[in-house]
Amino acid sequence: MSPVRKWGHGPYSLAVIHGGPGAPGEMAPVARQLSSVKGVLEPLQTATTLDGQVQELLGVLEEHAEAPVTLLGFSWGAFLSWIFAARYPALVRNLILVSSPPFEESYAGSIIRTRLGRLTPAERTEANALIVQMNDPAPYEKDQLLARLGVLLAHADAYDPVPCSEEAFPSQYDLFRGVWDEASELRRKRVLTTMAHAIRCPVIAIHGDHDPHPAAGVSEPLSRECPGFRFILLEKCGHRPWIERYASDAFFEAVFHAIKE
Repeated sequence: MSPVRKWGHGPYSLAVIHGGPGAPGEMAPVARQLSSVKGVLEPLQTATTLDGQVQELLGVLEEHAEAPVTLLGFSWGAFLSWIFAARYPALVRNLILVSSPPFEESYAGSIIRTRLGRLTPAERTEANALIVQMNDPAPYEKDQLLARLGVLLAHADAYDPVPCSEEAFPSQYDLFRGVWDEASELRRKRVLTTMAHAIRCPVIAIHGDHDPHPAAGVSEPLSRECPGFRFILLEKCGHRPWIERYASDAFFEAVFHAIKE
């Protein structure tokens, strides 16, 4: 698998960073839409450590991008983009955080409860069983377990999605576990929020009001720590704004405006 896909024509000054960790390819619809106005890079993270993913992204941008770039990070990709911008501020022109996880641990506990609460009883039972198996050291086929859990949670994450074909590559459990555990520790120790002082570019967060990841977990810490921070809350919108019937137009309008600034 190539470490990057290119959309549109160069120069490439915008990169869309996928979520997961371990969900490469899911940003294809966003990259395709944005490539009408800018050359877009879609890096496909393969490293199994947080520092490895930062360095992998650095390599892609140094080889293919015209710096400084705009980073549009979705979900986990919002964290990766944030960390990258703190480490390499001269390389980032704008930072757009889409459906970011919360930046402080106190906001994180409600996410899985909200998701499970939106499932049917049968789906909830299956999801709980999958979580137990994924946390078991026994050698289950955990890529498949993660993929199935993702399908179930996608139901809980959306408000009113438009049917669309999935363009992501297979889920990667080892990548997910290795990277997310490191990121969670940075959040627990409040390192993520203090990174705001190293970031030199404008920061915008776009979030759905139906996203199980609480909007306040992004808006409140970053409003406090990041001068000039802007927050856009989309109505009738779940975790993936570009698939939402009522919010996708507003999402792309906000992104187009941000990348043209």
